[in-house]
Amino acid sequence: MAKKTDSNLYTFLFAILMVVVVGSILAFVATALKPTITENQRFEKQQNILYAMGVNSNEGDNDVNFIPTDKVGQLFKEYIKKQLVIQGNKVTEDEEAYLIDLAKEEAQAKKAGYEKRLPLFVGEKDGKTYYIVPMRGKGLWDAIWGFMSFDENLVVQGVFFDHKGETPGLGANIKERFFMDDFKGEFILDENQNFASIKVAKGNNDPLNNRKEDNKVDALAGATITGNGVTAMIKNYLRIYLPHLKTLTK
Repeated sequence: MAKKTDSNLYTFLFAILMVVVVGSILAFVATALKPTITENQRFEKQQNILYAMGVNSNEGDNDVNFIPTDKVGQLFKEYIKKQLVIQGNKVTEDEEAYLIDLAKEEAQAKKAGYEKRLPLFVGEKDGKTYYIVPMRGKGLWDAIWGFMSFDENLVVQGVFFDHKGETPGLGANIKERFFMDDFKGEFILDENQNFASIKVAKGNNDPLNNRKEDNKVDALAGATITGNGVTAMIKNYLRIYLPHLKTLTK
């Protein structure tokens, strides 16, 4: 006689029970961890914004070290003097503008009549004013994003880039110091003060990045599509932000 545990019904019921039990456990863990995850996301955005304006824990030439999570909240309040939200022609202040999700705003903007909200941050360090803008785009495999800071002359003071799934050692290098540091000192306006943006250029022939007024940085080897994505991301967002930046820097 076959055992009851050998029946198809038993196997089916056992599988359902395991799905319910495991699903319940995962749901409980997700609920329990949600406050921690949300807090970590807050810290990460604050760290990224501060990094773009040069507030970080870097020591060596190749370090990419953020302000520790136990200090970043206080330092964010100290260095970021104003958080603005741009929505169409309307500009308002919001102390939690840094929490705006650009991906969600872009999705919402596909709906008729909705104008996406864009955060803009005004920081101050060592008596110097910084204007920091976020941006988001598409790399080779998935989303890329970052922050870029400017001085009153609209010269880049620092950047931070990150990605969701670019190729290690190739496109993923957009978050390495040797790439991000190339943007420091770059102009986004041409010699006639017209918008030119910054291009990640293959064959730029400026390995030391000494030419700061050419509106170009050297491309990453083997990462043409990711570099093109960074170029498009910068151009798309700076074109929107530029009128507001010019107003603030007058």
